[in-house]
Amino acid sequence: MASKIDFKLDEAIEVLSRTPAVLRAMLDGLPEHWTSNNYGPETFSPFDVVGHLIHADEVNWIERAEQILQTQDAEPFPPFDRYAMYEASRGKTLSQLLDEFERVRKQRLSDLASLEINDAQLELPGKHPAFDAVKLRELLATWVVHDMNHIHQVAKCLAHQYREAVGPWKEYLSILPK
Repeated sequence: MASKIDFKLDEAIEVLSRTPAVLRAMLDGLPEHWTSNNYGPETFSPFDVVGHLIHADEVNWIERAEQILQTQDAEPFPPFDRYAMYEASRGKTLSQLLDEFERVRKQRLSDLASLEINDAQLELPGKHPAFDAVKLRELLATWVVHDMNHIHQVAKCLAHQYREAVGPWKEYLSILPK
């Protein structure tokens, strides 16, 4: 079994900085039917994922980090609208969203660096509306894993488009439902 990796802010920033390029490599230039379909009810399409990541970067991670640094757990974080991207992305192309995500992510990582968070501050408490007590370290680690979750979701959406085309190999492809 692999050992766990302790959270390190500089490494988290390295991972977060790569997500826009990963999604661009996976999605940019694909026909719309590849990027606008999901893999079932209540799932996001790749287009939706990019919009969701933009929205999360714009209103969630840094704002919550700043709240922890300023007031700790005095008040719960404001709720996050996980579906706001539907309205915000309307009328945009995937290429435009990928450009926007790259720009927004770069700015938010710059904002994160400007906070000059030290190891002691990573242990400061915040108050999540559903989970209650959380630490700044957990919030920032969640940002990284949130990206990985949605990269996985994009890969699953893309794989789902060929779910029938793979024939009997479906049995060996864990990304596809059995």
